[in-house]
This record gives sequence, C-alpha cells and structure tokens, in this order.
Amino acid sequence: MEKNIDDKPHFLSGVIIYTDGACSGNPGPGGWGAVLRFGQHKKELSGYEENTTNNRMEIMAAIQALEALKQPCVVDLYSDSAYLVNAWEKNWLVGWQRNGWRNSQKKPVENQDLWQRLLAVCARHKVNWHKVKGHADNPWNNRCDELAVAEVKRRQK
Repeated sequence: MEKNIDDKPHFLSGVIIYTDGACSGNPGPGGWGAVLRFGQHKKELSGYEENTTNNRMEIMAAIQALEALKQPCVVDLYSDSAYLVNAWEKNWLVGWQRNGWRNSQKKPVENQDLWQRLLAVCARHKVNWHKVKGHADNPWNNRCDELAVAEVKRRQK
C-alpha cells in the first residue's frame, strides 16, 4: 500500500525552551522554572515541591515545559544542568535502559521515575538539547532561575 505524505507526523518547528531548577538545601524545598518561546509568543511556567533535590527540579522543569506543548514540536531545549543535558547527549539514558535502569556502578539510577516520564514526553517531540552556562549572561536562563527561586521563597514565608 502506498503511503500518503499526509500520514507523516507534522511537527511545529521553532520552539525554544529554557529551563532551570533550584533547591534550598539538597534535599529540601525546590522550585523549577521554564520559558517557552515560539515566534513572538512567550510563556513562563514554574512550580514547587516541598522535599526534593536540585537534579529532580532540573528534570521536572524540562518535563513540565515539554508537557505544556499542545502538539508535536521541534524543540531546542536549553538548560544549565549538565546532568540533564548529558543524559541525552552522552547517551546515558540509552545505557541506563539497556542495563535495567542501573548505572555504571550497578546501582539503581536516581530519579528513574522522572527520567521515564521525560522519555515518554520526548517521544512526542524532536528535542535538541543544549547546555548553557548557569548564572551567567543568558537572560532566558537567568529568568528561569528567578522563576524557580521565587517558587521556593514564596512558600518559605
């Protein structure tokens, strides 16, 4: 049977996402922030967890941002988390899955629940991962940090 060109998934191109996570203590109360940009449109998201880690908040920011997309997209996702970006760029996720969610020391992979959730949401999109320097001169990364930190401060009053 001949495949119709319209049967191919259509991806909305040009979505840019910046994410960041923050934690007061590690573990402790944490927040995450994300800025989604498409053309002239911008959306800011943020959230809070009472007892978490910085790494969990970094992953959660990416999950929440990608889950907010209403259709499959080509995404450039920027994060200052080497943990998050390297999991994709250095194929850690592939190895962890192949090894039954065990790391190179044969210990269970930390944050497996979030990694699996992130894998599921990434299956809908084409995500290009980019590492940026944290707390530097990138205004979008700095804005994500502000959003994440504000979530923690707002709840600690």
